[in-house]
Amino acid sequence: MLIIIMKGINMPRPRYRRRIGWMPERSYFRPEGNEPFRLMEVILTLDEVEALRLADLMGLYQEEAAKRMNISRPTFGRILEIAHRKVADAIINGKAIRIMGGTVEFEVSNMEFGPGGFCVCPKCGFKKPHEAGIPCRDERCPQCGAVMMRESYFRDLNKDKEKGGE
Repeated sequence: MLIIIMKGINMPRPRYRRRIGWMPERSYFRPEGNEPFRLMEVILTLDEVEALRLADLMGLYQEEAAKRMNISRPTFGRILEIAHRKVADAIINGKAIRIMGGTVEFEVSNMEFGPGGFCVCPKCGFKKPHEAGIPCRDERCPQCGAVMMRESYFRDLNKDKEKGGE
């Protein structure tokens, strides 16, 4: 007879949302001259792109950049290192770069987003600033792929559900 005693199974702790203060206008870059259907891709998450923006483009020290992202300095360093490796892999090996996903939240007070409220994912609750001229319904959630909706409409739907409506 075999008896297996298991002490607490080690589960990774949930990831904290990393704060970002900017959304890229483009989410896909590919090397010139390659056929898109044969191209290998590197996926950069939104928090990795934000780390690149803060450290390499804006020239912030890691301590300040980490504060802006609401993470520790060592975590920022790891994110930046991963992002650098991915970009180097794409450039050296001729791979496309796709920007998507990541456990992020948006810095609401940051004016880089402009006015216009938010787009919200009705499935997972992901929230991003609305971009003028692009209807929320034309956006896909970077975390789960669902169609986004305007925050005010999302709130109204939830109020109707609470009142016993559809």
